[in-house]
Amino acid sequence: AQQKQSDLDSVFGILGWEPPAEDPVAFAGTWIAELDRHGVHRAMLIASLPPDFASVAAAVTAHPDRFWGAAMVNPLDPATVAQTVANIAPLVHSGQIHMLCLFPAMHGYSIQHEAVKNLLQALPQARIFVHCGILSVGVRGKLGLPSRFDLKFSNPIDLHALALEFPKTRFVIPHFGAGYWRETLMVAQLCPNVYLDTSSSNSWMKLQAPAVSLATVLKETLAITGPQRVLFGSDSSFFPRGWNASVATAQIGALEELGADASVARRLFVENLHDFL
Repeated sequence: AQQKQSDLDSVFGILGWEPPAEDPVAFAGTWIAELDRHGVHRAMLIASLPPDFASVAAAVTAHPDRFWGAAMVNPLDPATVAQTVANIAPLVHSGQIHMLCLFPAMHGYSIQHEAVKNLLQALPQARIFVHCGILSVGVRGKLGLPSRFDLKFSNPIDLHALALEFPKTRFVIPHFGAGYWRETLMVAQLCPNVYLDTSSSNSWMKLQAPAVSLATVLKETLAITGPQRVLFGSDSSFFPRGWNASVATAQIGALEELGADASVARRLFVENLHDFL
C-alpha cells in the first residue's frame, strides 16, 4: 500500500495535479465550492474508470441538485459489460448515473457493433455520449504513454444507423465531432435524437480547410440543430486548474460576435442539458 501511494504521488507530481480527497462526497464539496466561485449551478461528473462509478454515484446522491452522473463503459469488454449491467444499471434506474460514455476509437469497435445495441437495450433510459473524431488523452502524453487509438472507428456517420434504430435514445457527440464537424451536422440533421456538445478548446478547428472560427462553428451548427440541441461543456478535470473557465469565456464571446440573444445563450448554457437528461 505504501509503494502504491508513492507511485500515485509521483504520477500527480508529473501531472502537476492535486490528489483528490479519498472521500468522494468531500471531493464533491471541493468541486461545489469551485463551481460557486464561477457562478456555475450544476455540472456533469464522468467516471472514466470502473472503480469511479460508485464515487460519482455517491457525489450525485449527496448533491442531486448540483451534479449529474456519467460513466465510461467498453461494450466489448465482457467484464466491463457484466459490471455495467450488474452495477451501473441500478444507478441508472435510481437516477445516480444519467449517461454512458462510449469511446469507439479508444476501445477499438464500431458504434454499430451488436454489443453496443445490447447495452442500449439493457439500459434504454440512459443517455449515450459517443466520442468521435480526434481523440487525445493529455494525461497519457504527460506520462509518456502511447495513445494507440484507431480513428477508423471515430466517424460520426457510423452513428446514423444506430440513432435511427434507437429513436427514443438521446445521443450526444462531443466537441462538434472533433474534426468531423460536417459529418456530425449531417447526422444531427437526419436524426433529431442526436445532440452536439461544445466542450474543450476545439483545437480541431485548425485542421479545417480553410480553418474556421468558433463563431462560424456555432453559427452553422445552430442553423442545422436550432438552439435546442447544442449542450455546453467545459472539459474540466483536475485541480489546481479547477473549472475550465476559458472554454465558457470563448463560447460566450463567440455568441456575442454572432449577436445571439440571451434566450439562445440560456438554452446552450443552462436549459438544454436539463432537457437532454
